[in-house]
Amino acid sequence: MQITTTRLTLRPLTMDCLEATHAYASDREATRLMCFLPNDSIGETEAFIRDAEAEWAKERPSRYEFAILLGEVQLGGVTLFMLEDGSAELGWILDRRHWGRGYATEAARAVMGWARDDLGIRRFIAQCDAENDASRRVMERLGMRRISCTGGRKNRSSDEERMELTYEVAL
Repeated sequence: MQITTTRLTLRPLTMDCLEATHAYASDREATRLMCFLPNDSIGETEAFIRDAEAEWAKERPSRYEFAILLGEVQLGGVTLFMLEDGSAELGWILDRRHWGRGYATEAARAVMGWARDDLGIRRFIAQCDAENDASRRVMERLGMRRISCTGGRKNRSSDEERMELTYEVAL
């Protein structure tokens, strides 16, 4: 399974992505506004990828983890979480050396198109820390509109309770 865009290739996240995935997943600055990152060890990243591979092997995965590649270089990842109401939640992360070039938007848009065409998903949501301006801009470029700003968010790198933005789009 592979999705291609003008610049990128998206494919299932597999163990051959371990080193590149761990590089961005353990980057404390790049992940400081994320709920489930940073990873503290390569073993934690390995367990995540093994779980992603197991999901891909299921007849009906509950989530799809894609590696984002520019040529042979893995830039980051996009996740599609299947929700109980038949919609899906998107998430993304890029190695910060590749920020600011539109890769997250391009990759997320490609996954949305695939999910619409192959899985019949018509509604997508995405969430981010209220201070994560880059992710907010990605959501807006994807045509999403803000539907809420709520408290109670906990990012892994902090004990502080944060505000969370939720965006959605229906295709």
